[in-house]
Amino acid sequence: MQNTPQQATGWWTRTKNGLDSLFRRLEGRGAVSNSPYYLILGSTIALTAIGILMVVSASSVESIAAGKSPYGDGVKQGVVAVLGFVVMMVISRSNVAFWHRIAWPVYFLAVILLLALFVLGTKVNGNLNWINVGGFSLQPSEAAKLAMAVWLAHVLSRKEKLLDQWKHVYIPAVLFGGVIVGIVMIQHDLGTALILMSILFSALFFAGVNYRILGGFGLVLVSLAGMALLTSGNRMCRVTTWVTGAACSDDYESDYQSTNGLFGLASGGLLGTGLGQSRLKYSWIPEAHNDFIFAIIGEELGLVGAFVVLLLFAVLGINIYRVVIRQEQLFHRVLGGAIMVWILGQATVNMAMVTGLLPVIGVPLPLISYGGSALLMTLIAIGVVLSLARDSDPSRAKAAGGKASRSGKGLRLPGRPGKASTRSSKKPTSPRASRTQERVSRS
Repeated sequence: MQNTPQQATGWWTRTKNGLDSLFRRLEGRGAVSNSPYYLILGSTIALTAIGILMVVSASSVESIAAGKSPYGDGVKQGVVAVLGFVVMMVISRSNVAFWHRIAWPVYFLAVILLLALFVLGTKVNGNLNWINVGGFSLQPSEAAKLAMAVWLAHVLSRKEKLLDQWKHVYIPAVLFGGVIVGIVMIQHDLGTALILMSILFSALFFAGVNYRILGGFGLVLVSLAGMALLTSGNRMCRVTTWVTGAACSDDYESDYQSTNGLFGLASGGLLGTGLGQSRLKYSWIPEAHNDFIFAIIGEELGLVGAFVVLLLFAVLGINIYRVVIRQEQLFHRVLGGAIMVWILGQATVNMAMVTGLLPVIGVPLPLISYGGSALLMTLIAIGVVLSLARDSDPSRAKAAGGKASRSGKGLRLPGRPGKASTRSSKKPTSPRASRTQERVSRS
């Protein structure tokens, strides 16, 4: 039985209205159209889903060899992803001013957790960056990334009119930010320290700091990174291997991980060997489900799969940038810009490391690599960006009557679209009527 044109139109209308209703529920009442919001949300969900799938594939062999379930790591990652998604959506509906109020407490909490590593921490691959509590592991350096972005946005916005003076740039932003960077470097986690440096530098950039001051600070950061390389034989060996293409010592195969990573990407071809069919995950690539998961993606899903991941990160980055440039307040702009550089910078470093464009420094791929702390903090950071996207949407402000109301607890209560305010519905009075009202009030 064929549908009539009227029935077909009615079905399409009902479907469209249902999707529109779903989108409005996701974004919140008061919004009409906000494409960056949905593109950020969609690309985040897609990357997280790909990450769970690839974690299951990349970790299954070593899990079976250790007598564990082949799906164990994937299930853990999925649970954290669900929790992180819920928290992300809650934060996306919050008032960004909430982060303004908790900036200093968040900073001190991050410093305390990092210092706690010296007492309670566990070394993993030479890095002191894990705390094990009741069967769960926490990586404070991941929380420090978000804490630094929030805190820098707060202090720089408070000194907005003084940022042309170097002393107000360096105190307290650079001085206190350097404390977190220094603690992480002492714990031998250079990769995370470099990401924290990039967050600090980008915050100053988006705050509009003078280029001379910014350039001088950039030289300081480069000098610190160089000192960290020169004072570690392992790091220098990795850099030497990257430059020469050969192992720097007969006793230490420093090119083992990077070489096999490139083999994995090359053996995937155009369409890959097939999901779950990687050969190099059989202990040929250390950290196959973590730092080098992009190599497994290239091997199993091929050039097409690797390009899809690149495209999703590009969509995420472009739309976060669109949100950042909309911001009129310095706090919002610095917060969004620092989060953008954190996520996109870390993704770029990881993929460049796997493809041999940078030396191996141990930085995971955001939203995809295995790690609950990293995934949860990244999803929370994206929730903050989604909140900025809702707050800066012009159509949302127009639909809400030009101004969104705020609740006392930091949650936004936007006005309903199409409902005019009581004041604006009053008719303008004539000059004669105004004079008459003035005489009556005097009498």
